[in-house]
Amino acid sequence: MGVHGVKAVFFDLDNTLVDTAAAGRRAIEEVVKALRSKHHCGEGDARGICDKVQAKLLKECHDPAKMCITELRISHWEEAIQETIGGEANRSLAAECYFLWKATRLRHLTLAEDTRGMLTELRKAVRLLLLTNGDRQTQREKIEACACQPYFDAIVVGGEQKEEKPAPSIFHYCCDLLGVQPAECVMVGDSLDTDIQGGLNAGLRATVWLNKSMAAPADASPVPHYVISSVLDLPAVLQKIEHKVKLGTDRAAGGTEAR
Repeated sequence: MGVHGVKAVFFDLDNTLVDTAAAGRRAIEEVVKALRSKHHCGEGDARGICDKVQAKLLKECHDPAKMCITELRISHWEEAIQETIGGEANRSLAAECYFLWKATRLRHLTLAEDTRGMLTELRKAVRLLLLTNGDRQTQREKIEACACQPYFDAIVVGGEQKEEKPAPSIFHYCCDLLGVQPAECVMVGDSLDTDIQGGLNAGLRATVWLNKSMAAPADASPVPHYVISSVLDLPAVLQKIEHKVKLGTDRAAGGTEAR
């Protein structure tokens, strides 16, 4: 990857470099176990509480100026408990559930050895930047938990910026941090709506969609330049982009190139 090709790669964090979804499932199971064994909650109620919390997390709208993320998420658990089993609000039980869920999820967030190896090799040729949306505290805790800092030249958390992905501004901020142009950068992530749409909005050279299930996207979804089923397939895609640059065909029209 030389002067005229890719100079930087931006990586998403959650469900791209680390399996946040799997860690979250492990965390939920720990909470269910604790609710049943320690608080004598039935299986149905315990899972009902957790299902409600997960629904609240999906719809979460957080303004850090009004409430810290810890208080907000304890409130999710408090509401879910009350909605499921009734009675008085139980803030202490809600806090216990939240901190168990959080600690377990962080404990299971790991950067796989083969992914670490890939990042190490890539960094010999290009600059690497981690670009993750989300609350500052939450994402910084994840970054620390999976110990990914040494593999990147810069780390940008959406919750610390004026705008998050898919806004072009955060991508241009990342380019400025690394001293590169958008046309010299590639975005890699699992979200069509934030990672891929954002990369397209910002005019990056290429977007690479991590689609582990290789399921077909909705018709109205943004169209990535490349699709991979494993983040470990990325080096081959970068080589392909580099080859197209040399041939002068990297900006040719024509949909997604799946791997």
